[in-house]
Amino acid sequence: MNRIQPFAIACAAALLTACAANPAAPPTTAAAPAATAAVQDENARAQAFFEKAFDERVAASPEFASQLGFKTRYGEWSPITEDKELADQGLARAQLEELTSTIDRSKLDAQGRLSYEIFIDNAQRTLEGYHWRYHRYVIDQMNGLQSQVPAFLINTHRVDSVSDAEAYVARLDGVPKRFDEALAWLETAERRGVMAPKFVYPYVASDARNVITGAPFGPGEDSPLWADFQAKVAALTVDDARKQVLLGAGHKALLTSVLPAYQKLIRWAEQAEKRASTDDGVWKLPEGGKYYDFLLARYTTTSLTATQIHELGLAEVARIRGEMTAIMQKVGFKGDLKAFFESLRQDPRFYYPDTPEGKAAYLAEATRLIDNMRSRLPELFLTLPKAPIVVKAVEPFREKSAGKAFYQRPSADGKRPGIYYANLYRMADMPKYEMEALAYHEGIPGHHMQLAIAGELEALPRFRRFGGFTAYSEGWGLYTERLPKELGLYADPYSDFGRLTMEMTRAVRLVVDTGLHARRWTREQVIQYHLDNLPMTVDAATKATERYIVMPGQATAYTVGMLKIVELRERARQALGPRFDLREFHDAVLRSGALPLSVLERQVDTWIAQKK
Repeated sequence: MNRIQPFAIACAAALLTACAANPAAPPTTAAAPAATAAVQDENARAQAFFEKAFDERVAASPEFASQLGFKTRYGEWSPITEDKELADQGLARAQLEELTSTIDRSKLDAQGRLSYEIFIDNAQRTLEGYHWRYHRYVIDQMNGLQSQVPAFLINTHRVDSVSDAEAYVARLDGVPKRFDEALAWLETAERRGVMAPKFVYPYVASDARNVITGAPFGPGEDSPLWADFQAKVAALTVDDARKQVLLGAGHKALLTSVLPAYQKLIRWAEQAEKRASTDDGVWKLPEGGKYYDFLLARYTTTSLTATQIHELGLAEVARIRGEMTAIMQKVGFKGDLKAFFESLRQDPRFYYPDTPEGKAAYLAEATRLIDNMRSRLPELFLTLPKAPIVVKAVEPFREKSAGKAFYQRPSADGKRPGIYYANLYRMADMPKYEMEALAYHEGIPGHHMQLAIAGELEALPRFRRFGGFTAYSEGWGLYTERLPKELGLYADPYSDFGRLTMEMTRAVRLVVDTGLHARRWTREQVIQYHLDNLPMTVDAATKATERYIVMPGQATAYTVGMLKIVELRERARQALGPRFDLREFHDAVLRSGALPLSVLERQVDTWIAQKK
């Protein structure tokens, strides 16, 4: 590893985030002070606009405010209505007009121009998305309100005071209206020919029943929301009488608001299942092909077509199969790759027991892996995250339908840590040999590192610190699964094989996502493609397939983003030779926040030119 180059030391504190993009200093002339002052003035005006625009966005979404750690409209939910969509469109148009008419882009510095460009891109995406608003599945097994509402209240709604507890109750009382708006939206979508596939609705009903099972809705242990509210109220430093009043209000809201809303949702899901079709791809929707093209462009931030992505996936699958075969031979397995997959599925040494003790052991080991990787970060990075991270199991009420693993970023105020969620519903779907790669992807140096650092870049406008582009973020997560290998981790060949299974999973996604939505593959074809190329159980392959069905296009972003970062790293290494420092390259990638891939490429090219 090269020593830290002067580039990383010379950046003034106020300009740290701009180092990767700033042009060389202008020659000293009499006009330079005036030009510098003009840039400073225009940057200040632009920054004021970006902060005002961000505040307007926060004010329009109580949930987004809560996710950031703010308590704006703390007892409310955002409407799910056409009026809200029109208001969002109006805000985007007004902000776009204000930016382009009042800020002179040519007078901004490099980071100011970058913020200008990204803001326009975001606003245009919002405006383009309006045409497809009813194509979204507002309720499905991955992102439906039936699990989003309790997950939000449990994990995001903090209760630090009596008023916070009252806001929690207000949100409970707001559930019926929120669900009614969602159902009305879905009725409109159905009239327009948009409806989720048949398999979705039993998941929705099952998750909904889990939320209203137990006290105070019926016999048994406390339900998830009641247990959460009681625990949060108990932690308040107020007298017992006040706590009892709050608990009484929460108890009443659960029975008179939450219970009937969930019962209505369950009845709707049961009826919708009867009307739904078994066609899975978005090709079945009105203008389905154009919709999928829109999604691919949005998620990958490229102009790649479905055909190009499909072919890229096939090539990546072939490459990774070759690397898998090499490890299979290294461990002395006699047989082909398919037989090796089956041996991994059946060998109990690769799985924790499906017991409370086994699940606790998984979480403890995942935490250990992340803590160990944190201690090694200075070998790979100059900038390190400040926010803590914790590892949690996905809550029982949503684990049956939730994904394998996911991450929730820390709050802006630092009071809520980043959370790596591991889904331990079925331990056979969480093999030990994948643990390292999964922990690195979701935790450190993956999502937690990237998102925490972005949130801590105080010189950037908040819309960039807390925004995102899927190809960048998921590409970074997949790229960082490789990094620990450079430190000598993945020492166990089976763990290294697990790293390859995770990389293969993302390569398979390129093939099956485009297969489903552009080539009319059936879910059975997709499940079999997983089983042919991965040591997955049938249940895991089915759940993965169902995810790609209801989240079209999203799964293509991972490998596309990762390959771009790998390409840029190799370009920098070739161009800089002995002056290449991996830590500085990572700063060039991370210290401007999330970016479209074309903009990231431009940033890295600028950094390379400066290093030369």
